[in-house]
Amino acid sequence: MPARNVIIASEVGLHSRPARLFVQEAAKQPVNVTIAKPDGEAADAASILSILALDAKGGDEVVLRAEGEGAEEALDALEAFLKIDHDA
Repeated sequence: MPARNVIIASEVGLHSRPARLFVQEAAKQPVNVTIAKPDGEAADAASILSILALDAKGGDEVVLRAEGEGAEEALDALEAFLKIDHDA
């Protein structure tokens, strides 16, 4: 299963507006994507409640995983999203 480790660029992390935008981007993907803190439990990247419960802050490392046709492209899109500060 393809995976990416990404540092969250948004100063506020995945809270409120950045979380909503991330969930919308994840929902657009042709495959299911999970997100987790290293050594943490995977959460559905398209679930706002799961993303808020993850409590990912700016500068935190997260692991994105996806499986199936289009997984690499989905990870590319979500990695690019997380590398931008959406509250700036």
